Amino acid sequence: MSWLSYLKALNKALDNALATDESVVVLGEDVGAGMSGVTLGLQAKFGPDRVVDTPLSEQAFTSLAVGAALSGLRPVIEFQIPSLLFLTFEQIANQAHKLHLMTGGQASVPVTYLVPGSGSRAGWAGQHSDQPHGLLAHVGIKTVVPATPTDAYGLLTSAIYDPDPVVVFAPAAALGVREDVTAPLEPVPLGSARIHRQGTDVTLVAVGQSVHAALAVAEEFAAEGVDVEVFDPRCVYPFDWVALERSLAKTGRLAVIDDANRYGGLAAEVLAVAAETAHLTAPPVRVTRPDGAVLPFALALDQAMQPDAEQLRRALRTVLK
Repeated sequence: MSWLSYLKALNKALDNALATDESVVVLGEDVGAGMSGVTLGLQAKFGPDRVVDTPLSEQAFTSLAVGAALSGLRPVIEFQIPSLLFLTFEQIANQAHKLHLMTGGQASVPVTYLVPGSGSRAGWAGQHSDQPHGLLAHVGIKTVVPATPTDAYGLLTSAIYDPDPVVVFAPAAALGVREDVTAPLEPVPLGSARIHRQGTDVTLVAVGQSVHAALAVAEEFAAEGVDVEVFDPRCVYPFDWVALERSLAKTGRLAVIDDANRYGGLAAEVLAVAAETAHLTAPPVRVTRPDGAVLPFALALDQAMQPDAEQLRRALRTVLK
């Protein structure tokens, strides 16, 4: 038995990949110093040729990673803030993502884009606090949002060895999570959901760090005799629709909590698919950030824009009526 932190799980996944596969390299700003904690100690262990401190030019080293992947390497890029994905969207969505199809399967671009600290960072303001996993999923890029340390390890490991580009969002609010680990860490297949809590009355889909709020609220409702199933998709794309269909066939009710923006987000897609394919006994509900949210610097205003436990309680009571 040992306690594993979320950040240490990411670090361990990178460490193991670098140790077992010489084609794996890590690129990013300040990765040598391990500023985010994710790459701490890796450059000293594997050298500056495999854990490469890059210049402050995200478009340049993201383009470099595409060429490196085409040449047989497995680059892992660390982006310190999620808004850098907007800056490099051309290289990720229009180049790395499309080259396999555009070459008739002849080219493979196995790049992993790791974002340790997505979402609200408690007062880091608008350009540092985005949660754009829905944007990557919209264009068909494999996109994962682990909620726990074991899933962080398992999903990052699978992402590194996937033949396609994969974006791994590590939510800022989950980085401090610790988990009691009793079994060896294993890869987690991309596209497989996880049921954290079985239930029969309502399916609660929770993304990333929202899983932990969902579990706490589910226990509160259990004291009132309401059985909430907590469903963690783990992968935003591909989404495990088969597992969700099974859950909804059992509960007939659906609520979603996701700290991304409301309009056009993952929560809207989950509600739409459920409405099309499931036999729901009540209208589904969602708890998200507001439409078009840009988080302000003031901490109180930042927190006011985040979906919270009280909003989730109200949503569940609505769907359970």
